[in-house]
Amino acid sequence: MLEEVERWLTSRSWSVGDRTLDRLLVAKATRATTVSVVLPALDEQETVGDIVSVIRRELMEEAPLVDELVVVDSGSSDRTSEVAAAAGARVVHRDAILPRLPAVPGKGDVLWRSLLATSGDVVCFVDADLREFSADFVSGIVGPLLTDPDVQFVKAMYDRPLGSGAAGSGERAAAGQGGRVTELVARPLLNLHWPQLAGFVQPLGGEYAVRRSLLERLPFPVGYGVELGLLVDALRLVGLDALAQVDVGVRLHRHQDDSALGRMAAAIYRTAQNRLSRAHLVRPVLTQFERGEKGFEPRTHPVDTEERPPMREIAEYASRRAA
Repeated sequence: MLEEVERWLTSRSWSVGDRTLDRLLVAKATRATTVSVVLPALDEQETVGDIVSVIRRELMEEAPLVDELVVVDSGSSDRTSEVAAAAGARVVHRDAILPRLPAVPGKGDVLWRSLLATSGDVVCFVDADLREFSADFVSGIVGPLLTDPDVQFVKAMYDRPLGSGAAGSGERAAAGQGGRVTELVARPLLNLHWPQLAGFVQPLGGEYAVRRSLLERLPFPVGYGVELGLLVDALRLVGLDALAQVDVGVRLHRHQDDSALGRMAAAIYRTAQNRLSRAHLVRPVLTQFERGEKGFEPRTHPVDTEERPPMREIAEYASRRAA
């Protein structure tokens, strides 16, 4: 791992408990910062209501941390919009935002359009398929943006069990698994081409908060590549020290099947390709993370990039054939 990243992990990786809610409210009032929370949603009637209810109750009614809670429906065929509205969100349909540009399928297009449907100085994105949702996912990643003016982009980090592990589900969560596209595609790409970003535990996570002043300067890949694209482009624009991550515990959500993961991986790879038109360092090491006594701990491994030449170019082999 680069020394710069090791320093960053010490200075820009926090736990949700590092900032109390009272402290955040004071910082928010002092700097007169407004906060918008956006949930992009497609057929999430089973989970979106609980997420909205928790945010509204704990971060709007009991403590005024969030000023605006918006669900952007990207064409649901179920009752996502009705459930979200009943729980207390303002619901906007994707097609109603900037209608002169026809919407295209994809999460990135929805996130991009949400900037026109919100007004907060800080925009916090939360996926709408989370189960057993905690308000820490919002307060944790918004916190550094309220208390530290030098921070501009904050990602959530968490354990991501493979399997729901939800009470009464009958399904046992496997600790330390999940995030398969992260481990097989995104993390190798970042380590090899953007090693300054090797310290992010969940680079593809859908929970992150960003200053609007930065978001409005970033291009948005329209599909699954949006998280990687935003992270890479934010590094280019504002540098590593303006980026941060906060440990919020455990994330439980619906997992995709292999076909969907394949499409996701392809979109992420294509997003990286588009950015590799610039000259980037290729560094043959991979940093992964394990949770230890002090939180997430990096483990760096070499990536085997050595190749053997064609055997006919080896003198011993050529002499044997000649004999």
